Amino acid sequence: MLDYANDNILLNRRFQMKRKSILWLATSIIMILAITLVSACTPKPTPTVSSTIPANLATGVAINSTVTATFSEAMGSLTVTTATFTLKQGTTPVLGAVTYAGVTATFTPSSNLAASTVYTATITTGAKDLAGNALASNKVWSFTTGTPTARAPVDLGSAGNFVILAKSGISTTGTTSIVGDIGMSPIAATAITGFGLIMDSSNQFSTSDPSSLVTGKVYAADYAVPTPAKMTAAVSDMETAYTDAAGRTLPDFTELYSGNLGGQTLAPGLYKWSSVVTIPTDVTLSGGANDVWIFQIAGNLGISSATKVVLSGGAQAKNIFWQVAGQTTLGTTSEFKGNILCQTAIVLNTGATLNGRALAQTAVTLDASAVTKPIS
Repeated sequence: MLDYANDNILLNRRFQMKRKSILWLATSIIMILAITLVSACTPKPTPTVSSTIPANLATGVAINSTVTATFSEAMGSLTVTTATFTLKQGTTPVLGAVTYAGVTATFTPSSNLAASTVYTATITTGAKDLAGNALASNKVWSFTTGTPTARAPVDLGSAGNFVILAKSGISTTGTTSIVGDIGMSPIAATAITGFGLIMDSSNQFSTSDPSSLVTGKVYAADYAVPTPAKMTAAVSDMETAYTDAAGRTLPDFTELYSGNLGGQTLAPGLYKWSSVVTIPTDVTLSGGANDVWIFQIAGNLGISSATKVVLSGGAQAKNIFWQVAGQTTLGTTSEFKGNILCQTAIVLNTGATLNGRALAQTAVTLDASAVTKPIS
């Protein structure tokens, strides 16, 4: 006998199970659609610039500063470039490079900023986060640079008593004219050539023949007492002055003009380069009578032929210090100003003139050159 009652119960259970499955599936689909719809309708958070250095309206900003912006979230690095992160002085763009790391973008100017000048930084809406969301609006802020720190002159000590001082030789050819004393140590007077030296009766110094070659006295380590001690002290002071100049910190200008100073006007301050410095055309040092320029040069220094270092505004050669780790070369008929503190050789080519001092830790070579000690 068939059990229709049980069959009906089983069919009913199966129906209920299918009904629940369909309801669960429909509910799930509705929930997914609802979540998707809510997500689509919810405004996406836009990235912002949460902080900047320098801050907006900051003053006294160092002229060798970089400009940084920190975002509220990670950004697409390909969207943070010099096209979207700019720095301007008025309407003039500042050349530089942009880097991005973490959540921070950095604009590094190609050279130091001008002193006492307003700059405006901008990050445009072209900057986007990793999801492609752009800034809601351009981020714009401004700041003002400060003035360079007044620098104390380099103390030359007793080396300042000499217009030319060297350790391994001083030589000249042609009709050279030197106004001031010259000296050398530890090498003997035989390394001073081309001056026709005439020993004084005291044996403590000599003069030149003709006398127009050196309007002053010539000293060497092998002359009579007290000259040896005098020359040892002078050379020691020269080395100390070199170390002082090289050791000055917090430069006002770093890698300025990539070391090519031709055609530029330089304000007083401390300048630093990690390689060579060239002066292919006239350069002007503009400042007052008490202003100081210190140039730290890790490579060679060269001024081209018929080129001048021009002083303006009352600037004085005695307050200019060129600290050179490599060789210094003054081109034919060039006109140079300042105290050269050179770790190697100083070469003055034909007709070159120097209003200053040539203080070399190796040799000084002249060729119909003129060297005049600056007025103290």
